[in-house]
Amino acid sequence: MAAAPDDDEQRVHRALLAHLRQEFMAPAMSIAGYSEILLEEARDKSLEGYLPDLERIGAAGRALLSTLRAVLERDPGSEDAVLHQAELRHDLRTPINAIKGYGEMLAEDAESDGHAALLADLGKLLDAADGVLKKIDALVDFQAHPDSQMPASAIEAARSIRSIAAGAAHSTIKGRILIVDDNPSNRDLLSRQLVHVGHTPVEADGGETALAMVAGEAFDLILLDLIMPQIGGYDVLHRLKSDPRTRDIPVIIMSALDEIDSTIRCIEAGAVDFLSKPVNTTLLYARIGASLENKFLRDREKDMLMDIQREKARNEDLLLSILPRAVVDRINAGEEMIADHVDAVTILFADIVGFTPMAGRQSAVELVRFLNAIFSEFDRLTQQTGGEKIKTIGDAYMVAFGLPDPRPDHAHAAATLAHAMLKSARSFRGHDGEPIGLRLGLHTGPAIAGVIGQRKFAFDVWGNTVNIASRMESHGLPGKVHLSESVATALGGTFALEERGPTHIKGSGTMRTFFLGDPL
Repeated sequence: MAAAPDDDEQRVHRALLAHLRQEFMAPAMSIAGYSEILLEEARDKSLEGYLPDLERIGAAGRALLSTLRAVLERDPGSEDAVLHQAELRHDLRTPINAIKGYGEMLAEDAESDGHAALLADLGKLLDAADGVLKKIDALVDFQAHPDSQMPASAIEAARSIRSIAAGAAHSTIKGRILIVDDNPSNRDLLSRQLVHVGHTPVEADGGETALAMVAGEAFDLILLDLIMPQIGGYDVLHRLKSDPRTRDIPVIIMSALDEIDSTIRCIEAGAVDFLSKPVNTTLLYARIGASLENKFLRDREKDMLMDIQREKARNEDLLLSILPRAVVDRINAGEEMIADHVDAVTILFADIVGFTPMAGRQSAVELVRFLNAIFSEFDRLTQQTGGEKIKTIGDAYMVAFGLPDPRPDHAHAAATLAHAMLKSARSFRGHDGEPIGLRLGLHTGPAIAGVIGQRKFAFDVWGNTVNIASRMESHGLPGKVHLSESVATALGGTFALEERGPTHIKGSGTMRTFFLGDPL
């Protein structure tokens, strides 16, 4: 239900009076403020000669404020205000004359003595005094004839302050609100008020109870009394804001202790608001609504950030399944061309013996399931030994050691993986039920590595080292790891080796090669 027209008119009138009083008080408050600043500045700089006149300005400023407050407390339009217009002008001009007189003399002294900062502040004080002087007639006329002195802008602003219709201040966001107060009557009243506007209140009769409830339940807002036995509201607030699990719950302090120090202390400790008891119901609803709306927006922002983080992590995991971590970091750092020459790497190729006829005897699902099982095991072993899986080509599996980050034990790590892969392959059965055969080849040498492609890009390795490693595999024997002399040299006696003898390798001629034995 909307407010009555008479209530609206009274509210507009009160708003206008408050506006005009503020207009009259503002320059006087500036005088008081600047006089304090000037006194402090003069004391700091030991300007003893300036202090007496600055103290007189301060006293005049206080007298002006006292007179203004007394004048503005009178009812505008009263018979007393009309009869004493001349007296009002005199009482207001007297301190202004003192302020201006002493201020102008001090300004002359400050200019001749070279005190620029003091001179600047004296100029601001004198400007404020002129501002009060200009408003004296308006103030006196306002006290005598308030209706004729209302500025159009003030009237327009005041008329925008209409009564809030019942329910207009109620937020559409509803929440679960914890009421913490040791007074049962206060809790009951607040609960009924909150239920009336659609919230879900929960009551706690003290700080201990509240902290226990918050630890086990979710709340959207806490209304917290400041003065309570055992644990006071400030201590409860401090504990809530110190705990990462509860620090984001908005807390509105409600207290009969109406002191600015208490308000500041609670706001600094993390309270979103401080309401003095008895609390205006409409104001309470508005503050609760604003706090819940802010929390809703913060929660939504956190949810969005978490979604972004999850999506980012998912994308990074996907990228890491394609590219090495070091390469991903370089791409994230803005590097556009990833291309490296590596002096010493060991390349491993593994191939399933008899795969082609095996594939012809299996269905598509069976074949893919089989390859996925064995290559997933190879992936695990590769990660375990620190290798970099490059790719699979049909039934062939390619791994590099020593890139993208160089490592001195690249040959030993590759031999360890090859040995493990042979052992692992014995647990896999082909279509005929027999263990699968695996043929492996290793070669050590220089190579070039980099990322190619715009779509479905890949990290790959090129060079004669790759070609020879592939030939080592293709010229090898089932169940054996065939390796070149460069690998044998790099292993340095850490594995048993069986020399195969001179072997003709396509594209490389005759090479001395070996079969890998057990680690020593």
